[in-house]
Amino acid sequence: MSEATVRVPATCGEYVQGMLERRHFLISCPIDLFAEVTVALADDGHVRAPADAPKAATALRLALRHLGAEGVGVRLRIASPIPRSKGLGSSTADVVGAIYALALALGCAVTVEEVACLALAVEPSNSSLFPNLALFDHRQGTIYEELGPPPPGEVLVLDCGGEVDTVAYNAVDRRLPLRQMAPTAAEALRLAREGIHRGDLALLGQGATLSALAHQAILPKPPLEAAIALGYGLGAAGVTVGHSGTVIGILFPPEPGNRLYLADIFRSRVPGLTVLGWHRLVGGGCRLASPAHAPCVR
Repeated sequence: MSEATVRVPATCGEYVQGMLERRHFLISCPIDLFAEVTVALADDGHVRAPADAPKAATALRLALRHLGAEGVGVRLRIASPIPRSKGLGSSTADVVGAIYALALALGCAVTVEEVACLALAVEPSNSSLFPNLALFDHRQGTIYEELGPPPPGEVLVLDCGGEVDTVAYNAVDRRLPLRQMAPTAAEALRLAREGIHRGDLALLGQGATLSALAHQAILPKPPLEAAIALGYGLGAAGVTVGHSGTVIGILFPPEPGNRLYLADIFRSRVPGLTVLGWHRLVGGGCRLASPAHAPCVR
């Protein structure tokens, strides 16, 4: 195969994030918004990528070396509707999609663990690179546990405004406050894990909300408390946030009612929020572009 195209989901932040036993962890919240990444092989030995995708270009060079194909030329194309610098996982989608598409184009077998290792060599990455929902050490890769599929549900994605440079954000040492909130993180993780195991969105939402509120001490989102109160009043199961981003996701059960009306309620009653859209909760992992949605790896 001289060309391959894959799709990788965005995330509405994370259900849970924190530190346990001095190790970072998160559970990302993948949604049905996908970056489409294409890799075409060339014979000139050069890696060519869009100017706004330097991380994906770095990932390609690392993957070429890892797969023993350093002399192969590559053309990278990315078609992504995922807003950047918001906590929606745009960089992880670009990086992971580039690695998977390259492996497919080369005809090389690659495991999800190998992809995770390569992605982490570029920057901290979301657990959206794994199938279903996963617990993952997004900095060192010392933790990986597949948790199962998400409960059925939808998320209203809201933006607090501004941008967060994840490279700059992750360069700051926040281990002390994260260790101080470790008991809260452990309880949030317990609730989230149980909610995923039971297929119970309310339990998962409870854990996610606990984690979101705890992280107000690290990266505050001024509208969060008002959004949580309004959401519960409208039948929401809780919230997710971009722990290193600007998004707030209001978790609703399937078929939450009039989506336009609900979005307008948040827009009008919670100052400082922009509605980015409604999305379905999905599992993570890379999909083949054709046949549609087929997983790249098991």
